[in-house]
Amino acid sequence: MQAVSDGPRWMLRFVPGERLPDSLAEFARRNQVEAAAVAMGIGQFVEAKVGFWNGSEYVPRSLPTPVEVVSLSGSIAQADGEPSIHLHAVLGTPDHGAVSGHLLSGTVGLLVEMLVIAFPGRRFGRPFDESLGLRRLDLEPPP
Repeated sequence: MQAVSDGPRWMLRFVPGERLPDSLAEFARRNQVEAAAVAMGIGQFVEAKVGFWNGSEYVPRSLPTPVEVVSLSGSIAQADGEPSIHLHAVLGTPDHGAVSGHLLSGTVGLLVEMLVIAFPGRRFGRPFDESLGLRRLDLEPPP
């Protein structure tokens, strides 16, 4: 991965074989990013898995062939002392269709370019919310 920053803004370029969201979590860990928005992402995955939240669980859909990353956005927070990555993707298919949802995994093909905007001095949390059945973003978690 290549990464450059201009204050709180980071431009990232992931290289072939890197896996998202794992590589983004490693970036956050290495650069102590505890609160951020993933403003945009584009590129290619050689394989990906997205999920649709049906109200109680993610229903996965695997895409075993290369897809174009048309749009990627989300957030970086902390859960149990580790980076918690939440990404959504719109992926273009070879027939010019689109598949979208929560990005469960994606292996970078040619590259993925991503803009991350950090909130220095802040820590976002991602506690488990029993009423929702999943982890939710908390912009002002307790210390």
